[in-house]
Parts: sequence; structure tokens; C-alpha cells
Amino acid sequence: MTDLILTPNLEDADTVYADLLAAHEGLSATQSAALNARLILVLVNHIGDANVVRNALAVAQTDEAPSA
Repeated sequence: MTDLILTPNLEDADTVYADLLAAHEGLSATQSAALNARLILVLVNHIGDANVVRNALAVAQTDEAPSA
């Protein structure tokens, strides 16, 4: 399956967003970027489908990316 879900699809999104912000508290810009990179790699591994990841990259590189 390579279709991306681009409509809201996260239960309790506000809490997840707050958790993401909290994970970055107290980090330098470099540490924050490294955390983001590690998180992306963990999620890419979880997705496990290179085509889905490529589609997500294509969407993220356009103005059509969904906003939170």
C-alpha cells in the first residue's frame, strides 16, 4: 500500500504535539535536529515501505503538505 493519509488521522493530536515539543525542551538546535532525524528514521522503519516514504517526501516538499 503506497497511498498516504493526508487528512487528520491522529487521535489526541494536541497531546502528541505537546509531547513532541516537550521532547525538544532544553535541547540546542543541533540536538533538536538530531532528535528529529532519529525520530524520522524510527518512523520510516516502522512504515517499512520505501514507496510510502518516497510519496511522503514528495508531499512534504510541496505546498500541499497537510498542516497540523
